Amino acid sequence: MTITVAIIGSGPAGFYAADAIVKSVDNPVIDIIERLPTPYGLIRGGVAPDHQTTKKVAKKFEKTALGDGIQYFGNVEVGRDVTLDELREIYDVVILAVGAPADRVLSIPGSDKIGVHGSAAFVGWYNGHPDFVELDPDLNVEAAVVIGNGNVALDIARVLVRSNSGRARTDLPPYARGAMDTSPIKDVHVLGRRGPLEAKFTNVELREMLELTEAAPVVDASHLPGSVPDDMDDRERRLAERNLETLRAFSERDPNSMPKRAHFGFYAMPVEILGGERVEGIRIERTKVEGGNAVGTGETFDIPCGLVVAAIGYRADPIPGLPYDEKRGIIPNDAGKIDGGLYAVGWIKRGPSGVISSSRPDGAEVAEHIVRDFPSGGSKPGRDALSGLLDERGVRVVHFEDWKRLETEEEARAAQPQPREKFTAIDDMIDHLEERG
Repeated sequence: MTITVAIIGSGPAGFYAADAIVKSVDNPVIDIIERLPTPYGLIRGGVAPDHQTTKKVAKKFEKTALGDGIQYFGNVEVGRDVTLDELREIYDVVILAVGAPADRVLSIPGSDKIGVHGSAAFVGWYNGHPDFVELDPDLNVEAAVVIGNGNVALDIARVLVRSNSGRARTDLPPYARGAMDTSPIKDVHVLGRRGPLEAKFTNVELREMLELTEAAPVVDASHLPGSVPDDMDDRERRLAERNLETLRAFSERDPNSMPKRAHFGFYAMPVEILGGERVEGIRIERTKVEGGNAVGTGETFDIPCGLVVAAIGYRADPIPGLPYDEKRGIIPNDAGKIDGGLYAVGWIKRGPSGVISSSRPDGAEVAEHIVRDFPSGGSKPGRDALSGLLDERGVRVVHFEDWKRLETEEEARAAQPQPREKFTAIDDMIDHLEERG
């Protein structure tokens, strides 16, 4: 009998899993369940708004969504509209692809001051994610600090110091673009506790800082080693060498050649947020790297700023009824398998790391589990039972054809060269669909 599959979450991990299952299992029925009306997860709500080429992977996911046997159930929240236990009773296979949407907490004195934000919230705000549109960060400041040495930190810094004309080619929602275009921010500091060799930037993203038309990348040349140690593995060595070359190019730039600056600070560990009720600065302790770890030296200095964004990592939220690894911020699993018929893919499975395509192997792995675990096919009703349950509960399901209508409207109301003007409120999305029949 046909295997019925429910995938909870419509980000890359969910779509990669659906694609792998279609290729491995005969005629599966796959339902992708998403709490927002809009699909694609981090592609829509996490990828930087000036990375429109990266967002084009959504077209591949669209082909998957439109494939035989697959249906999208948007605006359906597990835990509110249907429980996980109910889904497990209805479907042969349930796959968690819910990501890691929560910020890791910045645990230093003063981190509760007004003007301190986590990167998930800040990125969600400037990407128009319905959960974060009310964040309203105060950008009426001259300096900002971004804590972290990964691509998310780079994205935040780059978007803040881009030119107004550069931001006009993004899909920043009007409220965020307006706040950035009128902001007096001139200096953004990107701080890492360890050195440039340990930074997690990808070189493509790091080099983008050299292409900005109104901001000069700045780095202290004394923080740059002369070479990369021989004891690094080949992949890390290649990345470190490319990043080091790019950072040397930063050090050769005149910091005063542009009206704005993006400062890259290494061996810099935040120890306190300064100010009264609001952020007025951040205290930094100089570090040294010993055994791969940042160790404080006792030397401190202060950076005046009015905005702090902590890009120190994400974590998954606990799921009621399932075990939770507090240290790693994931649901414990064995190569993606949690329990009989229950699996995990993406960040909820392995933690928040890698790029978009890093979740593809998770999909292949879970497809292999399903083939082994269901040699005789499935036995549960799946889609019809879910649809009946949601109808009884009055849930307004947004199917993929509904999403396409929303997407068409977003593109139609955008002013060139903007690619789209996003809906940022769920009620507005549903109202639009209801008004247009």
